[in-house]
Parts: sequence; structure tokens; C-alpha cells
Amino acid sequence: MFAVVRTGGKQYRVAAGDKIVVEKIDGDAGSSVTLGDVLLAGEGSELKAVAGLTVAAEIVAQAKGEKVIVFKKRRRHNYRRRNGHRQNHTILKIVSVG
Repeated sequence: MFAVVRTGGKQYRVAAGDKIVVEKIDGDAGSSVTLGDVLLAGEGSELKAVAGLTVAAEIVAQAKGEKVIVFKKRRRHNYRRRNGHRQNHTILKIVSVG
């Protein structure tokens, strides 16, 4: 069985046993999280009702993403700015759907 859940402003298609990387969710490694914003659920090509459906997940780790360099330059004005950013992520393992 699969489900489409929304967390952190993005949508993810998940099934039991999947590992996904989402925007940071508060919690320590090993703690369980319930994702209640289920948009779609189904099995194979059949769709199921999503009323009251939740997805149980376990936090595997809190991590940081790749560094993104932001470089600004204005020609002929001696203006250069270099800035870096690493986004915080949470790695989730989906325990069950339903």
C-alpha cells in the first residue's frame, strides 16, 4: 500500500519500509512521528479513502544537506559577496501506512 503525504510544503509518495529525506522535523533519532496530512492512498491501481488515514514513521537521523554557495557580483562596482548555506534535513523511515 502506498500513500502521498505532505510535509514541509512538499509531497512525497511513500510505502512501508521507504526512507525519505524531508525538511527538519523536531525529534531525536529513534523517536516516532505521525504524518497526518495524507493526500492520496492506494494499492496497485486502486485508490482508497483517506479520511482518518495516517502514516507512521521513525526518525533515523537529523542531518544537513549539501552546501549551496550564493555569489553576488555587480560589474565595475567592486561589489562581491560570497555566502554559503546548508539546509537542515530529517531522514525518516516509514513504518506503516494506515
